[in-house]
Amino acid sequence: MSAHPSGRAGVGGAIAQIVLSSRPISWINTAFPFAAAYLLTTREVDLTLVIGAVYFLIPYNLAMYGINDVFDYASDLANPRKGGIEGALLSPRLHRATLWAAALTNIPFLVYLVAVGNPASWIWLAVSVFAVIAYSAPVLRFKERPFLDSLTSSTHFVSPAIVGLALAGAPVTPAVVLTLSAFFLWGMAAHAFGAVQDIGPDREAGISSIATVIGARATVRLALVLWVVAGAAMLLTPWPGPLAAVLALPYLVNAAPWWNVTDATSASTNRAWRRFIALNYVAGFLATMILILAWVS
Repeated sequence: MSAHPSGRAGVGGAIAQIVLSSRPISWINTAFPFAAAYLLTTREVDLTLVIGAVYFLIPYNLAMYGINDVFDYASDLANPRKGGIEGALLSPRLHRATLWAAALTNIPFLVYLVAVGNPASWIWLAVSVFAVIAYSAPVLRFKERPFLDSLTSSTHFVSPAIVGLALAGAPVTPAVVLTLSAFFLWGMAAHAFGAVQDIGPDREAGISSIATVIGARATVRLALVLWVVAGAAMLLTPWPGPLAAVLALPYLVNAAPWWNVTDATSASTNRAWRRFIALNYVAGFLATMILILAWVS
């Protein structure tokens, strides 16, 4: 009789590990761009907004990070960062279940989004899903292709916003292009800076990244430049867009102390990366305030 409780506990534990692999702390980073873009365009809450937001909140992240944790397991074993909020260390016995969970949770949402979409939204949704798969999946492995790794990672966060705009039928204006470009540069900077802390483990595992190729110092400086350009781009957008330029400042202050970091001390940037995770919530709150201002303007 005791087998049943332990069996349930086993299933519950497996589900918990699979959910952990989707990085719940980062769910909002993909759901918010979609919801904000769609809502600001349509100015109404409808079924597509709800379903799209839920998709980019959970199933999308389960696919993105779950696939990553499955195919990065060998290298993650040697990475001291893995095993917590910065990345799950997913047991091999759960790898197949994780891939199935990703597929089964994504497909119904994608079917709906295609059904209610249009050619533009179909294209961008395909780009978004392809980027999620291509980043970590065998053969493609964009995460091991320097510079393409940062481009793909940024696509993970910007494409949900573009899907939202396309679904809502938003016009392509200079302001929209500038805002998305700034967001894309921010995403590239975030990925590049995050890659610095993994230079040691990545090189030991034979994994290439933007940081392993150009080195810690050049990568940090590149990230800082990208954040500056992202902020400057927002200054060129209509009011209240320029207020968003200020959002780049905390990231610059956080990363600037590592201007002269070396490959040997690259792991020390993890302190800044942990603050970066918290900064995203602060920036997200301020971005929400700016969006509310745009709503009522």
